[in-house]
Amino acid sequence: MKIAVTSQNKREITEHAGRCRKFWIYDILDNEVKDKTLLELSKEHSFHESSPHEPHPLDDVQVFITGGMGMGLVQRLKAKGIEAHVTHETEPDSAVAAYLAGTLERVEPGHHHHPVDRV
Repeated sequence: MKIAVTSQNKREITEHAGRCRKFWIYDILDNEVKDKTLLELSKEHSFHESSPHEPHPLDDVQVFITGGMGMGLVQRLKAKGIEAHVTHETEPDSAVAAYLAGTLERVEPGHHHHPVDRV
């Protein structure tokens, strides 16, 4: 199993998953972390910039942990078979450990709207 955690500053869990371009990827085997690598995406591959209908570099993860995202991204991930979790936990390793232990504090995804460009 692979778990992706948003971490734009590489230290804490990012609150805005749609604009995040840095993710810690945890490889899990037998419910233990076997490897942790940093995935850095181009701006075009951020969720806000990329198409939900095209392949994405995070398509091979099974779990996605972040500090905040809207329902649109939750649905986008769900359509690709990815389990989405929003948490107040700020430390990536702690969040993954809590997820694996079944104790990750979860909060409801936000309902935010992005401004529409007006002509």
